[in-house]
Amino acid sequence: MRHKRENWGSRAGFLLAAIGSAIGLGNLWRFPYITYENGGGAFLIPYFFALITAGIPIIILEMAIGHRFKSSPPKAFRKMSKKMEWLGWLQMFVSFVIVTYYAVIVAWLLKYVFLSFTLGWGASTKDFFYSSFLKISNSPLDFGSINFNTLIFLTILWIGVWLVCFSGIQKGIEVIVKIFMPILFILVIIMLIKVVTLKGAGYGLDWLFKPRFDRILEFSTWTEAYGQVFFSLSICFGIMIAYSSYLPDKSDIANNATMAAFVNCGFSILASIVIFSVLGYTATAQGVGIKEVAGSGIGLAFITIPTAVNLMPASRLIGSLFFTALTVAGFTSVISLVEVPCSTVMEYFRISRKKASTIFCIIGYAVGLIYTCRSGIFILDIVDYFMNSFGIIFCGIAEIIFICWFFKIGYLKEYINRKSDFTIGGIWTFLLKYFIPIFLSYMAFLNFKSNITGNYGNYSTPAVIIFGWGVTLIIVIISVLIPEIYEKRKGNQ
Repeated sequence: MRHKRENWGSRAGFLLAAIGSAIGLGNLWRFPYITYENGGGAFLIPYFFALITAGIPIIILEMAIGHRFKSSPPKAFRKMSKKMEWLGWLQMFVSFVIVTYYAVIVAWLLKYVFLSFTLGWGASTKDFFYSSFLKISNSPLDFGSINFNTLIFLTILWIGVWLVCFSGIQKGIEVIVKIFMPILFILVIIMLIKVVTLKGAGYGLDWLFKPRFDRILEFSTWTEAYGQVFFSLSICFGIMIAYSSYLPDKSDIANNATMAAFVNCGFSILASIVIFSVLGYTATAQGVGIKEVAGSGIGLAFITIPTAVNLMPASRLIGSLFFTALTVAGFTSVISLVEVPCSTVMEYFRISRKKASTIFCIIGYAVGLIYTCRSGIFILDIVDYFMNSFGIIFCGIAEIIFICWFFKIGYLKEYINRKSDFTIGGIWTFLLKYFIPIFLSYMAFLNFKSNITGNYGNYSTPAVIIFGWGVTLIIVIISVLIPEIYEKRKGNQ
């Protein structure tokens, strides 16, 4: 049974969806810390350079693939070459693995929205998060029992995701992003106005933006800049291909991609101002240095920020605004991650969106239950590291080398220029063909080298083999086998 392919109802709907996918938790808790650690204001030089030389060229390329071939990632790569269909499946499985744990983090954030109204995390936010809230075990393989606190909010989240995806592109995803993305920006602006007036905010911003130009002479700073751009734009794991496949024929590719990239960048800077104003206030209130209170990732969101909120005037208001903003940013990213496997299931099994979204949401929810056990945060940490350090980077290298060296990159460039307000030229081709794959390959080499010489996070070897190398290897093998099985099945019909 064939179904008419859906389209976005408006250009604004697509842009908000693409921006909603790109703007995620990394903007609010990773970018500020990376900026601070790598030269402050000076870091913006390699960051913008990375955005222009890698982020924008790749997002333009992926939007062109989706728009031209009107398919999910596996079908899009199959149309270009049957031998590369596996790459589309790999991108789909990377998205699938990421969303199973990403949804759990958003579920934690949803719980913290409710806790913020009463400051329910108490005075010792670290003890509350690890001991009272997550009840963590001693190691990744010490699973323990299911944490029903996490389970309840994870269930609520997946029901919400299912309702959005079940409703379709225009009536579901587009409606949600048109509501949620303006809310997100309004929340961040309200927080910005409030926190920059706090005592010590200037101290935090000075630490964040004071240029330390010596750091941009270090290669690691440039690696961090490219890594942040690469991971924050939702590129190379199928999202932009899937989303742009729903664009109407008369859609601007280059302009849409560039706008999405720069809005994501601008939001990261706004988020940094908010975060470091809060950290400056906290450091001043406690009489310590920024280094004593600064952090990144889960620790920043669930330990440092709640500690800061406890010290603030109007603490319940600021806490609720902050965690609502994080939840909204995470929720829109979850929806985009879900769309990749949903669109794939719809095309390959020729079933309706309602059936595809129901099947996938059940599977995604079921797999995500492993992260609700007492060792869930350890498992999440390992899987997340390997998906970002190996899964996404490998997808990016394979995609770019295939498109540029074995497919007609000139054909795609001509297609983009026909569909865009401004044209791309030889520099775009050069960056994709030479610069980006070399840089990504070097990043992959450094990641591989560091993980051969020692286990990530000092986790036990069995845990790293199972949840790191094992998960990565399994999705690669399945991705290679599925096209073979699909071909044999077609031959027998």
